[in-house]
Amino acid sequence: MILDTIVEDKSKRLKTQKEKTPLKEMRAMAEEAMKGYDSKRKYCFYEALRKPGISIIGEFKQSSPSAGKIAAPVNLTERIEAYNASVDAISCLTEEDHFSGNVGYLKTIRKASLLPILRKDFMIDEYQFYEARVIGADAVLLIAAILDDGQMKAFYQLARELSMDVLTESHDEREIERVLKIEPRIVGVNNRNLKDFSIALENTKRLKQYIPQGKVMVAESGIKTDEDVRFLKEVGVDAFLIGQALMEAKDPAAVAEGWKQL
Repeated sequence: MILDTIVEDKSKRLKTQKEKTPLKEMRAMAEEAMKGYDSKRKYCFYEALRKPGISIIGEFKQSSPSAGKIAAPVNLTERIEAYNASVDAISCLTEEDHFSGNVGYLKTIRKASLLPILRKDFMIDEYQFYEARVIGADAVLLIAAILDDGQMKAFYQLARELSMDVLTESHDEREIERVLKIEPRIVGVNNRNLKDFSIALENTKRLKQYIPQGKVMVAESGIKTDEDVRFLKEVGVDAFLIGQALMEAKDPAAVAEGWKQL
């Protein structure tokens, strides 16, 4: 399965990275970064998503295993300027081998935007959470399909200790049940099956009933058209995470603003 391959490749990357910058050093860097971080600021990732109306997380990514490379080259600075004018938060892929991401993109975005930034990656080691704080992320992704219950709980607590929000990601009823055990504030539903990469927006509708009131619900993947947005708004989600459609749009700000008005 592609998911197993991605996690295996991530493990190899982490081993090499730790040889260059050991865990102890990365942890110290994160502690230093925390000194200049305003953990009490009102405008965080969670707050950006729970505001009245639909929130949009605009994603910056270069490619994906399902769609290949983005159709047209995208200038990072110009794309972030468009996102600054239209979306509520930014997601940045930092996975190198299958999504052509890197932490350098997130660092650049941090300098160019005041919006909350989600580090979107396959988080399987505490090292990545300290690194996320160092590079300026406001939130991280926890994917239930690649973590056991103990890992999810420990990683969630670590992220919160580092003043980062957490977007949990589930694809089916069992994963939703597992995720809710850690009492997350934000619950994401991935419409893409990470085992075969098939898409079904009905997945969000089916799983909505299992998410308690008071949680922020995020619909992820496969959102490309006005019809998709209308459907998910009717389902009652709080936010959309949108990558390919906004990355391939000539005017992503206009597209995002238009979806908010539907």
